[in-house]
Amino acid sequence: MKGFILSFRSEFYKTRKTMGFWSSVLLPLLLCLLLFIGFFNNSEKLAHSPGMILWLQFAGAILAIMGSLILPMLIVFIAYSVNSIEHKADTWKTLFSLPISKFSVYAAKYFYAFFLVLVCLLLFVLFTLGFGNLLGVVKPELKFSEYNVASLLTQVYIKLFLSALGILSIQFLLSLLFRDFLKPMGIGFIATITGVLLAGNNWKYAYLFPYSHPMLAISTMENGVKNSHGGAMQQITIDLFTREIWVSLAFALVIFIVGYFIVLKKSVK
Repeated sequence: MKGFILSFRSEFYKTRKTMGFWSSVLLPLLLCLLLFIGFFNNSEKLAHSPGMILWLQFAGAILAIMGSLILPMLIVFIAYSVNSIEHKADTWKTLFSLPISKFSVYAAKYFYAFFLVLVCLLLFVLFTLGFGNLLGVVKPELKFSEYNVASLLTQVYIKLFLSALGILSIQFLLSLLFRDFLKPMGIGFIATITGVLLAGNNWKYAYLFPYSHPMLAISTMENGVKNSHGGAMQQITIDLFTREIWVSLAFALVIFIVGYFIVLKKSVK
């Protein structure tokens, strides 16, 4: 455990000034800020909407692009950035020769990438809530204060996070195996587009393809919102563990284990 903590801390110090680290912080801020500006400039058109509808529009605008494209591509970038320092400096052999188990080094790198994705989605929750409530203050005609969306929004992003773990494991393994950025980036981009097409066309087996999972997770949540439409729309429930989530978790676990044995068996160059 001590070796894992030391390796995890080392990953933070090595990557804290890289774009991989800062993208997980700046992306939520920039997207939520742009949406804030858009709602601020169109406040007169939105003034008639009840608070719950405003929150669904505000949060949903971000979730729509997150689930289809931004989140998978962000994971591709983060997964590679965690391993790119060792590739560029050619320090893999030095890293694995340290008096720390290979599993601790491998697990620390994986969970650091896991941590960056988690931080990114957590910041999306915080900035969405923060900017939405700020809109309600600076534009009182926007009735954001009528509805408390914090619990619902947290559940939505938890599901989105779980849906992305299969992609994270695949891209992390690819970033270990390939020295250059183009191969994992190219594979990730093609797989993401394929996943969007499969999920967008409602292919019945799309849930078996990890790159479809974020979009499927968003789609099932959108259906839940539509089915809850009625009356004052006071009840919206999120089913966290739908079949694509279980498949995502299974992919994440299996590929994490396979990746470790590949690291043990193959010399990483």
